[in-house]
Amino acid sequence: MDYYEILGVGKDATKDELKRAFRQKARQYHPDVNKAPDAAEKFKEIGKAYETLSDDNKRQIYDRYGEDGLQNAGFNPNTFNMGDIDLSDIFSSFFGGGFGGFSSYESDPNTPQRGDDLRLDIEVEFQEACFGVEKEIKIKHLVPCEECNSTGIQKDAKDTVCPVCHGQGRVQKSTRTLLGSFTSVTTCPNCHGSGKNPKAFCKKCHGRGVVEEEKTLTIKIPHGIEHGSKMRVANEGNAGINGGRAGDLYVVVHVKPSKEFIRQGFDIFTQINISTPQAVLGDEISIKTIHGAAMAKIPAGIQNEDRITLKGQGVPYLGSDSQKGNHYITIKVTVPKKLSQKEEALYKELFKLSKTQDSDGIFDRIKSASGK
Repeated sequence: MDYYEILGVGKDATKDELKRAFRQKARQYHPDVNKAPDAAEKFKEIGKAYETLSDDNKRQIYDRYGEDGLQNAGFNPNTFNMGDIDLSDIFSSFFGGGFGGFSSYESDPNTPQRGDDLRLDIEVEFQEACFGVEKEIKIKHLVPCEECNSTGIQKDAKDTVCPVCHGQGRVQKSTRTLLGSFTSVTTCPNCHGSGKNPKAFCKKCHGRGVVEEEKTLTIKIPHGIEHGSKMRVANEGNAGINGGRAGDLYVVVHVKPSKEFIRQGFDIFTQINISTPQAVLGDEISIKTIHGAAMAKIPAGIQNEDRITLKGQGVPYLGSDSQKGNHYITIKVTVPKKLSQKEEALYKELFKLSKTQDSDGIFDRIKSASGK
């Protein structure tokens, strides 16, 4: 989600513009006014967006790196503080405080709440990341309680409504002060906001409506995925509360390094050693690639640290069935430390020949310079 879109402002919005946008959205989506199932979740998103963008430090990090950047910087994106916003003008219309009246507010715990997102880290082999693989994973998450149909109440229970808050989940207390009437609304201490009679709670889920369950999933790792990539598995996070939708599961992929290949993006890098004669005369040799063996042509006169390219022998592009990166091979020309008698004789002959050629070249340059 984009915080600027949530508030309906541009990325160059001033603090005053952010504040005005927040007030307007908060009035629109407050769950005591808006009875849509997702109103409470949207209200939280609005608060989170404003709290981030109204803080210069957090806003700078968010603009550059997004929500992941906030997490890496040590900020918890799941908590927010309304900062310097005065909410009395928003909340007074919900509680009927009237002239001189004030109120403190806690959101209705009985509104549908989206389930928490979950994270799972998995490790895949280098080749699996290149060509894709199906992985079987096990997760533990909250699911609706079947014993009570996720109501949190025993099926045969009587007197299911909390006798303290009468099913509201909240209790209201008014106090008169010199400044006027102060009304506080807090979570019911008897039912902890559920509105249900604790004596009627489901014995399996203890009134929560959800239970923990282990589940096995098969997920498809696409070809070309890179180390650290996140995959979203919709609705496999924790179950929602009070009928809210389930959260999502985010699978973070860690790719094991290869002993043979170095990967950069969709390209593969290796190096090979060739002999001096191969470098001088050229050759055609077999190269190991991620796709298998391939023939590579060594051009005559290649130099040490030169690079040759095998086009289309790299990693398949993520989301493409035809495009692939390249395989780049760095040449290392090796000089033998020991020679056989025959090799030594041949090198000596080559050495004499090279010296003769150098001498002839020098003589020709001297004649040219003297004009003779």
